Order: sequence, then C-alpha cells, then structure tokens
Amino acid sequence: MSSRARSPGGRAGPPDRGCASLATIGSLNSEDTIRALLSAPRTWAVVGCSPSPLRDSHRIAALLQRRGNRVVPINPAAGCDEILGEPCRPSLAELSPGTAVDVVDIFRRADAAGAHVDEAIAIGASAVWMQLGVIDHAAAERAQAAGLDVVMDRCPAIEVGRLGLR
Repeated sequence: MSSRARSPGGRAGPPDRGCASLATIGSLNSEDTIRALLSAPRTWAVVGCSPSPLRDSHRIAALLQRRGNRVVPINPAAGCDEILGEPCRPSLAELSPGTAVDVVDIFRRADAAGAHVDEAIAIGASAVWMQLGVIDHAAAERAQAAGLDVVMDRCPAIEVGRLGLR
C-alpha cells in the first residue's frame, strides 16, 4: 500500500508522514500573527543566517533589517564574527546576556528545526518562524504549548508582498 494519501478524486496527495493535517498548518499560520510579526520592529534571531549575500537566509535577514528590525545572526558554521553588521553567534544559547529575542526565524533543514524551536522556548522568544519547506509539526506543537506564536512553511519576503506591507 502506498504511503501517499488519496484525494477524494483518487489522485495521490503528499506522503502521509503521520503529521497533522494541512488544516493544522493553517491554524499555525494565522494571518493576524504574520501581519503583527512583520508590521512592528522586533528583534529576529535568524538561525542559519549565511554570510553570503547570495543565500536566501542572508537576503531575508537583510530584508528584515531594512524593515526596521534588529537581526541577530545565528550560525555555528559561519566562521565569521559578524553578518550584516551584527555579531554572529553559534547558537541561541550563546546570545549575550540580556539579549531579548522576539522571533526566531529558522533557516535549517526540517529535521534540525526542533532543536532550534526548543532553544527558542528556552530563551523566552515570543514567536518561531520556520521558513519555506521547514515543517516540523511536533516542534510547532511544543512551541504553541509554551505560548509562542508559530509560523511554519512561510517566507517573510513573500508574506510582506502578499499582505501589502511596505
């Protein structure tokens, strides 16, 4: 038997990985939450932020900065002290004392996202944003249970345009 779900029309859908339904993803990605996170200046920790301007993580971090947010780059393998004029840290746990983070934006593989969500909970972040293709329902549920807002499988640049936020 195939691990792919069947739509009412009999076509194969996405693989069934024992995850929550697409309706659950929708409840995580509240338009009000997305608008609020992108409308007011906040501190965003960008996990997986690359020093290369050619990488999506760098471009999104730069977009967030241009929109008035403080960006805290997090990258254990970056091999640099600074990205986008901000000190780069190897993990959320190694932020300078007193550094408050509002949103943890995760640019890592889905199988690595859960650990970063747990770090976000531990540092007292208000929200977790998992980028396009980064889907971890169990991590999203942990974040929600801890009181964090969760956006999953979305891109801030796309959402800014979609919501008409300039």
